[in-house]
This record gives sequence, C-alpha cells and structure tokens, in this order.
Amino acid sequence: MGEVSKAQSTGTWLFVIWQVCNVFMSLFFALATYVQINDPDAGLWMVGYGVPAVLCAFIGLKPHVTETLPWRRVADLHVMISSAVIAMLGWTLYKERITQIFQQEEGREFSGLMLTVVWLLLCRHSGRAPVGMLRVSTAVAITVFPFVAWLYYYINKELRLNWPSHCKTAI
Repeated sequence: MGEVSKAQSTGTWLFVIWQVCNVFMSLFFALATYVQINDPDAGLWMVGYGVPAVLCAFIGLKPHVTETLPWRRVADLHVMISSAVIAMLGWTLYKERITQIFQQEEGREFSGLMLTVVWLLLCRHSGRAPVGMLRVSTAVAITVFPFVAWLYYYINKELRLNWPSHCKTAI
C-alpha cells in the first residue's frame, strides 16, 4: 500500500471515529438533558445540555456543518453564555473552598457546563480540514469520561448519599 493510500485510510478511520464520538456525545448530552426534568431550574439546564446534543448530532450526520454560519453562531453563543456561568460557579466553588465538586450541586453544574464548552470548542472548525490524530484522541478520551463517571456514580450509591432528591431520582 502506498504512502498516499495509507494516509487516506488513516484519515478515513479518524473521520469515522470523530463522527462516532459526536454521536455518543450527542446521546450523552441528550441523556443529561433528560435527567434535568425534575431539577428546580430544569428549563435552564435542559437548554444548556440540549443545544450541544443537537449540535453534536448535526456533526455526527454531516461533519462539515461546523463551517456553516448558523452552527457556528449557535455554538459560539452557547460557549459564551456557558463560560460566563462557569466563571460564576467556579468563583462560588473557590470562595466556599469546595474540593469535592461532585458532592455539590454547583460542582456538578460547573463540570457539566465545562464539558459542553470543551466539547464545542473541540468541534469548532472540525469540518474545515481532515480531523487529525490529536483531535480524535482527545475526542475519544472526552467521550469515554462522562459515561464512565456516570456509571461509577450509578454503581456506587454511597457517593450520592448527600445529593438532593432531584439528583437521585432521574435515572
């Protein structure tokens, strides 16, 4: 197999893995949207996770969508608003010297929004050129993390003992 053919084959696999990661992140963000249903401020958080779910679904179906103006504007607006909320939540966590962030509602909200921002920034301009090994490797690591974390907290019920009731009953 020639060098050009190997590069095309590698590029194709990276492209497929990139799309699969976006499909899985879309599913994760959709699940995160669903579990907000019994949260006191459900509407806010459902939008916070629902928007990235839809944006990732578009990438999974048509990766070059990241180069369209509507996709970029929605993603940029979401990143901008989420970054402001992350800054406020981060300040609260810092000011109250909270170290076990998954045990506090603000910490879970901070982490979830941070995940959406990092993912959307990773997706930014991914349709412009072939996705590279670094982007895909990062995407795989980020994609695996929330599913493993969710499973870990689901299996270890003692970790959720101090959570408010609306966080224990969604799934």
